Amino acid sequence: MHRLKALAFLLVFAVPAQMPLAAWLLSRAPDAQWLTWWPLFFLFVLLPATDYSLGHDAANVPAEREREVALQPWFRALTLLALPVQLALLAWSGAWFVQAELGWFGNIGWLLSQGVVGGVLAINTAHELIHKDGRLEPLFGGLLLSSVGYHGFKVEHLRGHHVHVSTPEDASSARLGQSVWHFLPRAMWRNTLNAWSLEALRLRKLGHSPLSWRNELMWWTAAWLALAAAFFFALDGKGLLFFLAQGVIAAGTLEVINYIEHYGLERQRLADGRYERTTHLHSWNSDYALSNLLLFQLQRHSDHHAFPKRRYSILRHHADSPQLPGGYAAMFVLALFPPLWRRVIDPRVLRFRAEAHSA
Repeated sequence: MHRLKALAFLLVFAVPAQMPLAAWLLSRAPDAQWLTWWPLFFLFVLLPATDYSLGHDAANVPAEREREVALQPWFRALTLLALPVQLALLAWSGAWFVQAELGWFGNIGWLLSQGVVGGVLAINTAHELIHKDGRLEPLFGGLLLSSVGYHGFKVEHLRGHHVHVSTPEDASSARLGQSVWHFLPRAMWRNTLNAWSLEALRLRKLGHSPLSWRNELMWWTAAWLALAAAFFFALDGKGLLFFLAQGVIAAGTLEVINYIEHYGLERQRLADGRYERTTHLHSWNSDYALSNLLLFQLQRHSDHHAFPKRRYSILRHHADSPQLPGGYAAMFVLALFPPLWRRVIDPRVLRFRAEAHSA
């Protein structure tokens, strides 16, 4: 990987930086409470505009250099750094929220901003970490997920989503014609329940009770409760409200991204009743340069599902994968308006299905 691109992954931390920037802007203009919405303006207006201006990055690391790049400690260190940044940001943001004299519009803007930033910094980075072997990276991933209260993702994503992706069994794979507003609450509820079911199944197969200390979800839940208690005792009820609200919003942000990543794509059922193997043809791909840097190349999602253990630094762009007409930030906004989403994306789904069936 080019050294400049490797350094450019530091832009990930430009996302959490928007929260103190918003507070500073508000200190300069105390009556402009719309500034609490600044991080959302940055992510969903400025980022897509810049994304389209800078264009695509379809370059892949040469196959003969993939192992060398994957083992470089720089890329691993950036993901591990996300945990202290996330915890520090939460502590500071909660304290600022409690002492700020905001009206309802300013309060909503701050909570939405923090939740979406958490979805990017905590959940997206955790997604990279929980796929890795060893103890340290999955531990950091679990703690990041606990910081937003969506720790079931650590279990369900690996043992549920990656097994059933692009089939009716997967709550995170949206059907053609399904709106994000229909999809979102069902995905959050079903995935949470499924995480506990999968962990209970694992423990029963080992001869242990699901209520034993071996249940990893209990440890992540304990971490979440400890954080919630810390916010309550340090910042009272408003602090607890902040902590709980930002977590729900972060989880919702993740599931909107899941909606975008797999909308309308299907794995075919084979003659033996099983589904075909997951490949790079079962996830939407986006090669917009800037948004990929801000998301640890999550938008190269097609390759991620084909090779889940592959580190973000060497994820490949596949030209024959279904291609989104923009980065995730632009697609996020589009998805919130189902008629527009269907007008833009449904023809692409149908065209891709037709091409796949004729191949």
